Amino acid sequence: MMWIITLYSKEAIKMFEFDTKEEAVKAYQNMDGHAFLSNIIYYNDPCFAS
Repeated sequence: MMWIITLYSKEAIKMFEFDTKEEAVKAYQNMDGHAFLSNIIYYNDPCFAS
């Protein structure tokens, strides 16, 4: 899994990638503009294998 922040500002659209929810939330709280925090799950990740 990974965490992505998509930031929409007047100048541009930017995306930031994080390995943990904690670091993503910390960065999200300090951003200006409209931001979306998304949890990306790869279903072919070994942790989801049966």
